[in-house]
Amino acid sequence: MNDLTHDLPIRLTQFSHGGGCGCKIAPAVLRDILADTPFASNLAAACPDLLVGIEHSDDAAVYRLNDTQAIVATTDFFMPIVDDPFEFGRIAATNALSDVYAMGGRPLFALAIVGMPIGKLPNEVIRQILAGGESVCKAAGIPIAGGHSIDAPEPIYGLVGIGVVDPRKIKQNAGGQAGDCLILGKPLGVGIYSAALKKGLLGAEQYAAMIAATTQLNTAGAELADLSNVHAMTDITGFGLLGHLLELTRASKLAARVELARLPLLPGVGELARAGHVTGASGRNWASYGHEVQLADGIADWQRALLTDPQTSGGLLVSCAPESRDAVLEVFRRHGFERATEIGRLEAGSFVTVAP
Repeated sequence: MNDLTHDLPIRLTQFSHGGGCGCKIAPAVLRDILADTPFASNLAAACPDLLVGIEHSDDAAVYRLNDTQAIVATTDFFMPIVDDPFEFGRIAATNALSDVYAMGGRPLFALAIVGMPIGKLPNEVIRQILAGGESVCKAAGIPIAGGHSIDAPEPIYGLVGIGVVDPRKIKQNAGGQAGDCLILGKPLGVGIYSAALKKGLLGAEQYAAMIAATTQLNTAGAELADLSNVHAMTDITGFGLLGHLLELTRASKLAARVELARLPLLPGVGELARAGHVTGASGRNWASYGHEVQLADGIADWQRALLTDPQTSGGLLVSCAPESRDAVLEVFRRHGFERATEIGRLEAGSFVTVAP
């Protein structure tokens, strides 16, 4: 394996206790925290123009302005998953904007969220983080119009993403229909890669694949929203494939069947998982929602880890009518997602079943 950090003046990951979307609070803990908060009640009655709130764990809030325009608003930030400051900024910004695309929206502008250990990180390193985020926003065709910064014990960077969507084309978790195909836009394995990277066991080609995946904007989401037979959409991040699929099935009051053999994986991820290079977040995820999942006999713990692996800036998960499967895949291909794959189906019931 190659030393991927030998040319860097400082290792960002040494300043943080976790990295990327693996920093998320475990799903079960988060549900407990939010259970009795005032804003957890039904907001629609009090604010009818708030089309999407927190009711179904959707990716962003959506507020209607008029019959053809609604604002999409989201925020996302985390601690370093890689040591290169420019790449950390790119990954964090790509991840934050993903939630706008996952609702079927197009980003308009962003605000930066910056927390840095001033005096411990050189100013030039911080500038590189911000430059990485700015480069992604430039690629998305939007400005970073402001933000907020604090002196923090660990490096934190992310964005508030503001976008626009036609209210008639919003894609929520609750829209799935029985019989829908499930199509995943990006390969899995970012959390497993990050665990190997921390141990110096990630090869240069795998590191390049990790950067390519986590900095690829989910621009396909806005075009997918134009397809009437796309019923639901989300993106796969810190709760892993199963966690975010469960958010969709719960909201849609359906079950799902996933075929393990069809999952697209980053190069060498299976071997790394088999060798035990998994994150703590993967185990926390399973502990939170494993009771809602039925694994086929013979599925090993390392294979289960692929399903719960926390993805940072992961792919879109699309629920669409079978007759639109090819059209959805064509949109993904046109936007550069060559690994987009049908991984399963929605069906009547209440569990997620994983077949070999």
